[in-house]
Amino acid sequence: MAQILGMGNALVDLMTKIDQEEILKKLNLPKGSMQLVDAETSKNVLDNTTKYPKVMASGGSAANTIHGLARLGVETSFIGAIGQDKTGDFFHNDMKASGIQPMLFQSQTPSGVAIALVTPDGERTFATYLGAAVDLSAAHLEPEHFVGHKYFYVEGYLVFNEELLLKALKEAKKAGLTIVLDLASYNVVEAKKDFLLQILGEYVDIVFANEEEAQALCGLAPEKAIDFLSELCAIAVVKTGAAGALLKQDGKTIHVPAIKVTPLDTTGAGDMFAAGFLYAHLHGFTLKQAGQIGTLLAGNVIEVLGAKMNEERWAAIRAEIKKI
Repeated sequence: MAQILGMGNALVDLMTKIDQEEILKKLNLPKGSMQLVDAETSKNVLDNTTKYPKVMASGGSAANTIHGLARLGVETSFIGAIGQDKTGDFFHNDMKASGIQPMLFQSQTPSGVAIALVTPDGERTFATYLGAAVDLSAAHLEPEHFVGHKYFYVEGYLVFNEELLLKALKEAKKAGLTIVLDLASYNVVEAKKDFLLQILGEYVDIVFANEEEAQALCGLAPEKAIDFLSELCAIAVVKTGAAGALLKQDGKTIHVPAIKVTPLDTTGAGDMFAAGFLYAHLHGFTLKQAGQIGTLLAGNVIEVLGAKMNEERWAAIRAEIKKI
C-alpha cells in the first residue's frame, strides 16, 4: 500500500507565458489568484491567448505534490475524478508513468483544465475550469481507500465540497493517518474561512499556508500567524516566498531561508515545498531539515515553466537531499 495518499482536483494544466499584465485585467483575472471559471469563460481565456505557446502537464495542487513525492521515491496514490476524454486519459497515463497508483473515478463531464497565465515577473494566475474534478463526491469514498497509508494529503481547493472533504477527513482519522492540508489560495481561504478553522482544529495535523493565505485566515503577519496556526495543528508552516519559511512544532519556531534561484514561474512552488517537507517528515528528518528540503524543491521548480521538472534536475535535487 502507498505510504502517502493524496486527494484533490484532477486537472490538466495549460501553462501559458504572457508578455503583459494587461491581459489579466482584460480577462478580469486578479493577478496571483486562482479563479474558478465555467466552460465558456475558459474558452474565452484560450481564445484571448492563442498567440502564446502552451505547455500541457497533469496538474492540480495535490496531484503536483504527489508527483513530487513519487519523484523522490515515495510510494503514493491519488484520489480524483476525470472525464472520459483525451484530457482525462492524459492525466491517468501521466500518473501511471510516474509510478503513482491512480484511484480515478470517471464522469460524463469533460475533464478539468487549469489555464495558468504566467506574467513576466514569474507570477501565475489561474483560470480553472474544474469540469469532472467536481464530480468527485463523498459517495465515491470507501474506508479501504484510506487503510494502510501513513499520510493523507489534501488540497484546500476541496473546501467548496464540504461533504466530500469532511468524509475524507473522518475516514483518514479513523484509519490513523497523519492528515496534511495545504490552504491552496488566499481567495479560497476568504470564501471558506469558518469551515477551514473548524477542520484545522478538529482534523489536521500539518498545515501549509503562504503569507497571503495566513493573512486571509487570521489577519496576522507571518510571525504571528505561525503562532495562531500552531495552536490549531501539531505542525504549522507559513511560506514567505523569497524570505523562506517559518515552521513551528512543540512551541519552537524555526526560520528556513529560501535558496538563491533565478525565478521564471512560481507555479507549483507551494506544492513542491509540501512534497519536500513530507518526504523529510516521513523519513524522520528534523523539522529544520524538512524545511530545508521543502525550500530546495520549491526553489528548483520556480526556475522552470510549470510544476514539472526534468530528470536531470531531480537527480541534482536528490543529491542535495543526501547532503542535508
